[in-house]
Amino acid sequence: PPDPAARQEASGEAVPAQASSLPGSSRIAPGTEGAGRSYAIGAPDANAAEGPEPLDGPGGAVEVADTPRPQPMDDELPPEPLDNPRRLLVWPAPDVTTQAALSERGYRPVVVHSREEVDAQIAAFPAALFVDPLTGPITRTALQSLRQAAVAAEVPVLVTAGLGQATREAAYGADPAVLLKALAPRDSEQHPPRVLLIEEHEEIALALTATLERRGMQVARAASDTDAVALAGRFRPNLVVMDLMQVHRRRAGIVDWLRANGQLDRTPLVVYTAAVESADLPRLASGETVLFLAERSTSTEVQSRIVDLLSRIGTN
Repeated sequence: PPDPAARQEASGEAVPAQASSLPGSSRIAPGTEGAGRSYAIGAPDANAAEGPEPLDGPGGAVEVADTPRPQPMDDELPPEPLDNPRRLLVWPAPDVTTQAALSERGYRPVVVHSREEVDAQIAAFPAALFVDPLTGPITRTALQSLRQAAVAAEVPVLVTAGLGQATREAAYGADPAVLLKALAPRDSEQHPPRVLLIEEHEEIALALTATLERRGMQVARAASDTDAVALAGRFRPNLVVMDLMQVHRRRAGIVDWLRANGQLDRTPLVVYTAAVESADLPRLASGETVLFLAERSTSTEVQSRIVDLLSRIGTN
């Protein structure tokens, strides 16, 4: 249909001045007001700060289009939607019960064996690196490599372990200090790793402290999760080792302190279950028995606590 201004032109009506005074619009040529025929494009006013409006955009002289962006490669995946199972890096592959518990909490375990495999998953923002040696042996070298890759990528690290008690001759597992030394970062080669140990039983705490110090680590002990928060501010641990049953499930504890102070993705966390009866604690204190690495408990309570802890760590 004809433009309203064109109809005004045909009838000889004048175009209202206010409509033609807008920047970039046509102005009536001098001396032709009311003729309805002759038009000119007005130049910008003298000394004006701005010239004519650019003729771009939809329907203009120049149309601007976004440059197409290449789709990300598989090793550069964007963050997954929150309603999808979140990736959890694991080593070794979880047992059936743990796999089911993780899936119920919205995690998708992805098995990693090397630093390169950890690096390949970082773009998907995994919740954590979870080392749970129930289904296969772990080596100190591989564990150290995975820990270094995760810490470098700012991915929290959670490791589970079991502690057994026996005479030195009957102990069938490795010294716990071997595992912990492979996990403990240090500020520099000149500084020993600082280990925060959270254990309510003094006999177990003293036995662990002795073996860690023999391996060149510095140990500070707290009797509870609450005490650990007060101690952590002064000690600034490189590694946190604690009895799983000491982890607060509803109150703030060491995990919350690490997150609040920007240390959760730099400080590996080791939780253990101890198969040590109270009646055997005096033998441990006297040195008649020693602690060794064993398989952790797989009770329903332990499984639930581990998954709860992963959920807290994974909100980082």
